[in-house]
Amino acid sequence: MAGMDIQRHPFSAMACACEIVIAADPAQRPPATAEAVAAAMAEVRRIETKFSRYRADSVLSRINAAAGGEAVACDAETISLLDYADTLFKASDGLFDITAGVLRQAWDFKRAQLPSSVELARACALIGWERVQRGAGRVRLPQAGMELDFGGFGKEYAADRAGAMLAAAGLRHGYVSLGGDLRVIGPKPDGTPWMIGIQDPRLPGAIIASIPVTQGGLATSGDYERFFELDGRRYCHLLNPRSGQPVSHWRTISVVAPLAVMAGNCSTIAMLKEEMALDFLEATGVSYLAMDQQGAIHVA
Repeated sequence: MAGMDIQRHPFSAMACACEIVIAADPAQRPPATAEAVAAAMAEVRRIETKFSRYRADSVLSRINAAAGGEAVACDAETISLLDYADTLFKASDGLFDITAGVLRQAWDFKRAQLPSSVELARACALIGWERVQRGAGRVRLPQAGMELDFGGFGKEYAADRAGAMLAAAGLRHGYVSLGGDLRVIGPKPDGTPWMIGIQDPRLPGAIIASIPVTQGGLATSGDYERFFELDGRRYCHLLNPRSGQPVSHWRTISVVAPLAVMAGNCSTIAMLKEEMALDFLEATGVSYLAMDQQGAIHVA
């Protein structure tokens, strides 16, 4: 782009393609971009290492391994994220529940096969954030087999942290993208917004809209990331913790909010709220673009 130096820094983390994009006016001397970008990438990987349920040495794996036993001591960052999970649980009327990850034991989206009622009941019996015991810097899962999973906000939290580090280093124009979840630190040097394409949930490689973002977070939830189709019906990975069943009302919901973590949580909760999604988004006051199962687009 004329009059603008755009640097793209791709990297892999959190099992997805990631990128840090920094723009600068060539007439101005930019801060130490390389060092700032490296530090932001390192922060994303730190968060992944600390909280991934796939790593036996992570904080969450230690908590999960102790389920049914003693409480586990947690540091301030972990306690803060657990407090945030509690806020989300209450704000969603119990639909955003970080103990619901156990449903993956019943659902395998690599196979077009429904779980049995016994498998589903067994997994649902292990769900219940309100049962988790917290206090004095410790957390305890009261039943063996229960698990915590930060997958519902881990990427967005990391994007916000990385974006904050870039801003603190003096970078003013660019964004962090972790698998499509964005934290925009500032507009292009000329003040114009970044135009972020929203993927078509039914046509891979196509977009249904481009959303202008100058600052804040943008995140999308949809039924097209992990799913299978059986007897003409699509079953996606977004699962209602009460029924154990996939949501089905929306194809995709994108949200723009002051923080990536807020955008991601709003889009996920909206998907889980099914026909009540737009009421929830309107009450929250965020901007959104949603496509229902008939292909109609709703924007605010």
